[in-house]
Amino acid sequence: MVSRADYQRFPGHGSAGLDATGTVRVVPHDPLPPDPFAGDPEDPSMALGDQEFEQDQQLGDEERAELLSDLADLAVYQALLEPRGIRGIVVDCSDCGEPHYHDWELLRSSLEQLLNDGRMRPHEPAYEPNPGHYVSWEYCRGFADGVIETEDQRSR
Repeated sequence: MVSRADYQRFPGHGSAGLDATGTVRVVPHDPLPPDPFAGDPEDPSMALGDQEFEQDQQLGDEERAELLSDLADLAVYQALLEPRGIRGIVVDCSDCGEPHYHDWELLRSSLEQLLNDGRMRPHEPAYEPNPGHYVSWEYCRGFADGVIETEDQRSR
């Protein structure tokens, strides 16, 4: 298993990335876009009824810790795999049975939205993604573990 100390070996760990000079940049919280039908009596979504989400849902300490860990893991996975042509992570959706392809920044933004607001915002799916450019979370974890093990063996 990869420890927090192991992440220190890789650039871009945590929920921030690195710019071209190697300086840590903060990834801003990405708010939802404004509702284009706000206040419109002809709003087509009115037929759906009241679908308002509860704002400022609170996450439990365990959920919050898991999200922070996932964000740290994601940064490591991106640092290791993006230079090899991997564009992001694929997740098999249990609701629709289809794979969902998430680019690194989209997934990071969604996890940060969940951390900050207690829910993920809706997003557009990837347009005609090449499945060969995406890997599973489990693949990422195994790849990172393999890199760390190799580095440990080299340092002996």
